[in-house]
Amino acid sequence: MSAYLLLKTLHILSSTVLFGLGAGSAYYALRAWRTGKVEVIATTFKHLVFADWAFTATTAVFQPLSGIGLVLLAGWPPHQSWLMWSFGLYVFAGICWLPVVWLQIRVHRLAEQALRDGVAMPMKATSYMRWWFGLGWPAFLAFMVIFYMMVAKPS
Repeated sequence: MSAYLLLKTLHILSSTVLFGLGAGSAYYALRAWRTGKVEVIATTFKHLVFADWAFTATTAVFQPLSGIGLVLLAGWPPHQSWLMWSFGLYVFAGICWLPVVWLQIRVHRLAEQALRDGVAMPMKATSYMRWWFGLGWPAFLAFMVIFYMMVAKPS
């Protein structure tokens, strides 16, 4: 297997993990939140925060590195429009993702505190979840466009 094919395979697998984990995390976070059960929210967000650091962060770092490696190995001009759009959208998605991680940590901490105190989730958590949801959609859509760009490579 050539270095290009190996790197391309790893890049595709990594992007699949990154996108799939993002979509899966959103699904489970919303499902947990909609139960209104503090214990479910605390447990789910505990796992989401871990998954973000263990998987999302590592693939988020690997993606641009492997993408640049593919550009160099393939000999593509780095200023092609599809590459510039992909990198720009990736940075945009990252700008959305960083506050989402902070919000998930805050919701988890609020849920843990509410669980210890035997009370309902505070209203602050609802505000955090609105921001979390609002920032998640643009990042999700950006990744959908990036996937298209990777496959179609439009000029």
